[in-house]
Amino acid sequence: MGYRKKNILTLLEEKTNLYGDRIALGMRTPVGWKEFSYKGLGLMSRRLASHLILDLEVKKGERLAILSESKPEFGACVFASILAGMTTVPLDVKLTKYELTSILLDCEPTVMLVSQTYAGTALELQKEIHSLKHIIVMDEPGYNQELPSIYNLPNRYEARWRPRSSKSTALIIYTSGTTGAPKGVEITFNNMLTQLEDLEEALNAILPNRQITVLSILPMNHLFELTVGFATFLNFGFSVYYTQSLKPKDILGIMRDKKVDFMIVVPAFLKLLKTSIENELNNLSAQKRTLFDFMYKLAKFIPCYSIKKMMFKPIHDKFGGHFIGCISGGAPLDVEVGAFFERIGLQVYQGYGLSETSPVVSVNTDKRNNLASVGRPLKTYEAKIDADSGELLLRGPSVMKGYHNQPEVTSQVLDSDGWLHTGDIAKIDKDGHIFITGRIKNMIVLSGGKKVFPEEVESVLEKSPYINEVCVLGTSKTFGAKDGTEEVTAVIYPKEDLLEKFSPEELNNFIRTEVKNLSTRLTAYKRPNNIVVIREPLPKTTTRKVKRKDVRELIAV
Repeated sequence: MGYRKKNILTLLEEKTNLYGDRIALGMRTPVGWKEFSYKGLGLMSRRLASHLILDLEVKKGERLAILSESKPEFGACVFASILAGMTTVPLDVKLTKYELTSILLDCEPTVMLVSQTYAGTALELQKEIHSLKHIIVMDEPGYNQELPSIYNLPNRYEARWRPRSSKSTALIIYTSGTTGAPKGVEITFNNMLTQLEDLEEALNAILPNRQITVLSILPMNHLFELTVGFATFLNFGFSVYYTQSLKPKDILGIMRDKKVDFMIVVPAFLKLLKTSIENELNNLSAQKRTLFDFMYKLAKFIPCYSIKKMMFKPIHDKFGGHFIGCISGGAPLDVEVGAFFERIGLQVYQGYGLSETSPVVSVNTDKRNNLASVGRPLKTYEAKIDADSGELLLRGPSVMKGYHNQPEVTSQVLDSDGWLHTGDIAKIDKDGHIFITGRIKNMIVLSGGKKVFPEEVESVLEKSPYINEVCVLGTSKTFGAKDGTEEVTAVIYPKEDLLEKFSPEELNNFIRTEVKNLSTRLTAYKRPNNIVVIREPLPKTTTRKVKRKDVRELIAV
């Protein structure tokens, strides 16, 4: 039976009973490991749901907001919200109070579940959000805690669960970096169940038929993490562990301790991990470095991952010896970074999606020789390219219901025939594989009408060993014959050692020369004619995407 013919409540009950005492969610704390079995997660979820229904008397369809870093209790809160018939609104902890207020005024939650870290923020928000009647802390109760804790709730599990229509809104996801008028993506139960069904088929091509341990490093307010790293992996009976730190040393420690097999990552993390490995390689003796370089060249001709794992055993031992690989999503994968991990025996599967598609559209499970592809669309999707604009259009049961309270904005991206206009420029090859080449809104239009996609220029400049981060955007000329037209501007954050080595003027000259040399690989009109060197990292979202709007404001000061 397909998932879409099932009730989400039945599915939760089925998985809780099926996997019982197996570890579902875990995390290292200052006093040791906190781990919930599937049975324990089910009990905590049902106790919280009973409290919501019987004590707080929430009604079907009311909103429940969650403000917390990723942790095992987060999962129990999501399930409890579903059992109580509520709509879940996961919030980004990196947003300002102003941004959070704007979101909460839009969705009007009656309940907020909050980690102790953000309890003060929740109490401040409650003063301005009149709909917010109840705040409950997700952690075990501490001293002087004025708010109730989910651990102190009555041991009652008898409430009747509240099934809702498959067309009802299960989640409202506010897109990262929300400012001003917030934009909340409404995800239905049918969207969720479709994703579970599609992703089961996709993951069966990646992961062997055994119990898998997963390390989660993405924030749970992000739909990619909620859908794949949480719901899909629990649907498979996997064990998911969370980390409080993104430092490679801490992550590798958890991978060794818990024998981690798989991860969901963003490309920026893979880049960080590759740099960490290369730094260690640079500290090896000349003899060992020469041996690594020889093996690395040889590995190009070896298709078997198990042989490559033996060739690079010291690296795999640092990962705990069980690590198979990862799905990379949320931003375009640097092909060279992906190729590095593939070469040393770790599989990198590039995926593609948007919050508006619940979110996964495709995962490259079969075209292993072309890391630039994001794969074929999942089985329920139709995909086509708009002949005029080159934009990727998608249609299928995973496409969102719409933007919360914004029918006009919804109609701008979701047409009357059900096609979602993604805003991404793409190509689809003869085998149906998708290649994302740029974003329409990032496109730079030059005075002669020629179009430049920043992503293409960035991919060339990122190859420099002297450049840490780069953002390419169009800036307006304000004088001369081309007043008001755009020019290609590259904003560069150099490697840290260069910041110490050179004076500001020397650094500017050095980076300008480097950019000009690399730009010879591009057609003349695509080359940056304005180069800005900054001494701080580029502003980014919680999923490490560069905030182009903030970069534009940064260089306008």
